[in-house]
Amino acid sequence: MYSIIVVPPAPGEDGPDDHASGQVRLAPGDRLAFGRSAHGNDLRIAHEGVSRRAGEVAAQGAFWTLSNFSRGQTYVVENPEGAGEHIKVAPGRLDAPVPFEFARIVLPAAGDLLTFEVWAPRHDYLGAAPGPDGATTAPAFSLDRGKRYFAVLAALCEPRLRGEPHAPLPTVDQVVARLRPGWPAASRASVQWNIDYLAVKLRLKPGPDAADPGPRLNGKKESLVSLALRFDLVREDDVLASLPPTAAAPVTAPVPESGDGTALR
Repeated sequence: MYSIIVVPPAPGEDGPDDHASGQVRLAPGDRLAFGRSAHGNDLRIAHEGVSRRAGEVAAQGAFWTLSNFSRGQTYVVENPEGAGEHIKVAPGRLDAPVPFEFARIVLPAAGDLLTFEVWAPRHDYLGAAPGPDGATTAPAFSLDRGKRYFAVLAALCEPRLRGEPHAPLPTVDQVVARLRPGWPAASRASVQWNIDYLAVKLRLKPGPDAADPGPRLNGKKESLVSLALRFDLVREDDVLASLPPTAAAPVTAPVPESGDGTALR
């Protein structure tokens, strides 16, 4: 059963020769060597700046590793779906595990940056869970997807879940406009209250009855969205289920805000 797919660069772009122009599928335990030389490499990258024997991709079940055979050049593995997320594989490093499902290997080559992709589409999961044994494990984050606070969180996360990882977060007024078709009574005050409530519920700040209120939380919306997306508290299907069925969030003139998400008037 194949678990790793290597997608070479397009032919004619300092990429591989013709025999390696298609996808290469690796089963667990398979290895794919790459480099400039036509001998000893499964994937030839015809560029004078690439080492004759540059590296190797190895399939390891549901993930893969990268070996860097270069003696002086660091390789970079990027996550195309992440906001600049990447790992570096130092010269001479063997079998560095790569955690990305979709990845782009970047090879610096005499002033050029050559790339090819590696996909790891196989997902392995636990089987059916046995019956409960002892006390139930407390959830890490207790969120009710039917509550209005979750709709507010979904609206805050929506721009970055629509394929724009660097998209600016919506203002409070834009969140109000986005939610009003399904929540006619939505207002700046109610949305801001839910944002404050989420900050306490997700333990980003102490509750109002705490003895120590802690420092003022700047960038409250950014902190909420970062936490929600990092731990998959909000996914694309949550956005579809929680928000009114419009093609996109309404475009309104942004209102300048202070660091805690309140508008400056």
